Amino acid sequence: MPLLEVNDLQVEIPVAEGTLHPVRGVSFSLEPGETLGIVGESGCGKSLTALALMGLLPGSARRSAGALRFGADDLQAFSEVEMARKIRGDRMAMIFQEPMTCLNPVYTIGRQLTEAMLLHRKVSRAEATARAVSLLERVGIPAAASRLGQYPHQFSGGQRQRVMIAMSLMNEPELIIADEPTTALDVTIQAQILRLLVELRRELKMAMILITHNLGIVARMADRVAVMYAGEFVETGRTAELFAAPKHPYTTGLLASIPVPGKLPPGARLGSIRGMVPSLVGEIRGCAFANRCDHVSEACRASDVPVRELGAGRSFRCVLDDGTPRESEARTVGVSAGQPSKAAVVDETLVSADGVRCVFQVRRGLFARPRLLTAVDDVRLSISRGEVLGLVGESGCGKTTLAKILLGLQPVTAGRVLVKDRPLGGVDQKALARLVQPIFQDPYSSLNPRKTIGQIIRRPLDVHGIGDAGERERKVREIMELVGLPRRFVYSFPNQVSGGQRQRVAIARAIIMKPALVICDEPTSALDVSVQAQILNLLLDLRDEFGLTYLLITHDLAVVRHMASRIAVMYLGEIVETAASEEVFRAPRHPYTRALLESVMTLHPGAGLPDNKMGHSFPNPLEMPAGCRFHPRCPAVMPQCRENPPAVVQEGEAMVRCHLYSGTKVAAKNLG
Repeated sequence: MPLLEVNDLQVEIPVAEGTLHPVRGVSFSLEPGETLGIVGESGCGKSLTALALMGLLPGSARRSAGALRFGADDLQAFSEVEMARKIRGDRMAMIFQEPMTCLNPVYTIGRQLTEAMLLHRKVSRAEATARAVSLLERVGIPAAASRLGQYPHQFSGGQRQRVMIAMSLMNEPELIIADEPTTALDVTIQAQILRLLVELRRELKMAMILITHNLGIVARMADRVAVMYAGEFVETGRTAELFAAPKHPYTTGLLASIPVPGKLPPGARLGSIRGMVPSLVGEIRGCAFANRCDHVSEACRASDVPVRELGAGRSFRCVLDDGTPRESEARTVGVSAGQPSKAAVVDETLVSADGVRCVFQVRRGLFARPRLLTAVDDVRLSISRGEVLGLVGESGCGKTTLAKILLGLQPVTAGRVLVKDRPLGGVDQKALARLVQPIFQDPYSSLNPRKTIGQIIRRPLDVHGIGDAGERERKVREIMELVGLPRRFVYSFPNQVSGGQRQRVAIARAIIMKPALVICDEPTSALDVSVQAQILNLLLDLRDEFGLTYLLITHDLAVVRHMASRIAVMYLGEIVETAASEEVFRAPRHPYTRALLESVMTLHPGAGLPDNKMGHSFPNPLEMPAGCRFHPRCPAVMPQCRENPPAVVQEGEAMVRCHLYSGTKVAAKNLG
């Protein structure tokens, strides 16, 4: 008997425009101990499918199914009270996407961990507390017993996600549903959390449904994959088979959107899927993907598309008998993969940092003495005209603080920043804004919700008094066309467009002044792979069009390898390595760089999860380790690493800050 059997699952939600159909005829089964990966773009119905299984849909929603069985139980026959008492949190548990919004901010972690066990099991509070401590230790929370009395805001993002995992495992469930469990986490933390999930799944013999848009995670963790689009599964199969020979054009488009080393040269345009997921209000006739598919025919729109069974759990929903045409016959989905960018790097330094240091005063209480936090320390870096410099490192290492310093938004404690050989402090703010512009990580929070998109893009022209009203309107429409925004959006507000379109608005606002340098702070971290490919292609096109220079800050190393000509690696405020992009990926020098690269989830089904051997804890920036700052986590640590800071060593155009090199190489003082 399957652990979970779902047949023709339907979800309907009444809305002002009609009836929303976010889940349409989903069918699958799950065996004990098996992992099913569900992938697809935002808005395809992945999370609502999980909520329908858990019985957590909105009150107005209607759920129906031909069969919805969990073991021997019929979930459709259970009332809300019975689901809460017998299934949810006991036999079936869920790890939600954003732990900070799911953990109660006014309850301690200990109370939230023990609550489910006290409700479902006949145990004492002491036994539940012991179980909570054991699981927190198991998920890598240090000093677990002492942290039960703390609140969610006192934990880091990665630690809150570990708390959510521990909470879901309190009653050893038979099925765990992980909804984007590592979104926006660093590659190192991501690898640790996923490895932990795999270990616990094997140990407790749990089944898992893994919902994500990261295809690398699915390739390495899932036994089977279901590709979801517009509320229905368009392709399913064993992981290795589906990735090796995708049948549905949508699956092909998703895979073409991922920058894969060796598949395309660095800087080449990625394949992408044009358009967006259709509105699921009302009935959809024919294939829901027809308006975005390059293989569309009249048969796609004429009637419902049949599901074609290929045996052994392999199926796809398409009018094409054998799936997507062979590569020699098929047109690329969306943008064709072109040649690398032709923009040349000019021997002209736009911005440079020389010994930059930034220290903050931090208080842990109203009457506590302030403590010093060194966010950026002895940073020496230069950015030449026309290059793409990638800045990588874990959260909290000082990347965004350095970006604010280069933008003139954060004063330095020591050192200096030069803009075209002039001290940053001596450059007029308006002149600096014409030279350097930012693209922030979250466009929704950086765009004024009360202004129209046209007003937002035009704002820099208004501030700098460029042109008259008619000329500004013309420039706005030209730049909107350049970044792929329909002209009708000029009167729309940010909440009326998609996430990818908001990011295009942020890009348009940044480049309308034609700056020399654009600082991109995690510009694609929260986007689907298809939208990410569109944005990366756009950035490369704009670089060719205007000769732009980019500082690309991200924790997605695949994006860095595809985009950057040079890479700087940052750890606890210091630049520990810089080199040409291909050199970093081919032969990394610093142990931290190697650990980052070993944490990347590449598209290798069955390869298992990487182990970077760094340990779980990121050091507290308020308590910097003596000697080399990386030595508590370094697998190659030596005695001198614990005592003396390593010297900076220059090797041609490359730099490394490590004792492994300082004994045999000459330390360099000037990195510019």
